[in-house]
Amino acid sequence: MQYHLVLTEQCNKQCTYCGGTRHVKGIPLTHTYDIDDLVAFMRRDPEPVIGFYGGEPLLVMDFMYEVMDKVPAKAFTLQTNATMLDQIEDRYLHRLHSILASIDGGTMVTDCCRGEGTYDLVTGNLIDVQDRGYSGDIIARMAFSKNGDLYRDVSHLLNLERPHFDHVHWQLDVFWSELGSWGDLEGWLRRYEDGITRLAKDFGDSLREGRVLGIVPFTPVFKTLLTGEPTPHIRCGAGATSFTVMTNGEIDVCPIAPDLPYSQVGDIRESTPQDLFNVLPIGAPCTDCDVLGICGGRCLFSNQTMFWGRDWFDRVCDTTRHLIRELEKQVPLARQMIEEGVLDASAFDYPEINNGCEIIP
Repeated sequence: MQYHLVLTEQCNKQCTYCGGTRHVKGIPLTHTYDIDDLVAFMRRDPEPVIGFYGGEPLLVMDFMYEVMDKVPAKAFTLQTNATMLDQIEDRYLHRLHSILASIDGGTMVTDCCRGEGTYDLVTGNLIDVQDRGYSGDIIARMAFSKNGDLYRDVSHLLNLERPHFDHVHWQLDVFWSELGSWGDLEGWLRRYEDGITRLAKDFGDSLREGRVLGIVPFTPVFKTLLTGEPTPHIRCGAGATSFTVMTNGEIDVCPIAPDLPYSQVGDIRESTPQDLFNVLPIGAPCTDCDVLGICGGRCLFSNQTMFWGRDWFDRVCDTTRHLIRELEKQVPLARQMIEEGVLDASAFDYPEINNGCEIIP
């Protein structure tokens, strides 16, 4: 299974999405459990994937190193704001399977939400790790907000040469903020769908050339459309095959809302990985949806809380339906390219492991 390991709740940034260091009652800022308890828990999983998470995990780099030295894992991944990425020692850097770096597009859109100078700092640090020979999967992890233009921002990141992003992933900045803080939410969603349409066309054009554009929300969904094999559970794995170890050793279904009643499902000192499997499946209305096998379900947080109400939940889900429809248009072309030997069907086998990308925006 995959585990988000929250190394710290502290953060050295104050991005508009979350505001910086998180203070949740009962959750300490840094870890308080004995690492031997973490080792014992992980040893009961034959192939654990550990994703370093925060806060900003690189604020406690020494603890990250200790985990990598002591905890057995199939793979390690890192989700980071990348402001300290240049400080990772080479011997640990090269053991990371994937690095998910927070960046929202070009300078303007990144800096307006993450602070002036962030874009240059992040891209400079990514160039540094690539110059040091890092060959793992580097993923641009976007938060798509009111300031974004999906086509512009994704295209910018995909077309960069230094640093080079292998993949781009995004999450919609919905359901976290107060609904009343939005102006023309419907207009924003329509512009987002227009961006999906344009990106799907570029995705199709890349197939003609025998390659697959590194658009994370597209590739696994496209594989399902191509093969007809449904996803067995919510694509991020939350509550099924992916869990979070909080700084106190508590195990939650995902890292974003430890204060909500559905979230806590165990503890590293008392639970086993086998206890956790599929402990909180996705619920209605996702389970009643005709595209569940393709989508896998909306974010578990939004499914459980309906924070903006059912109407807006359904409207955001309409954007996923739109994504599916636009990708369906490219399936005949992909089959043709595979039959002609231009494209290998294995090109759609992504991600290799659960690297922390939720897949469905």
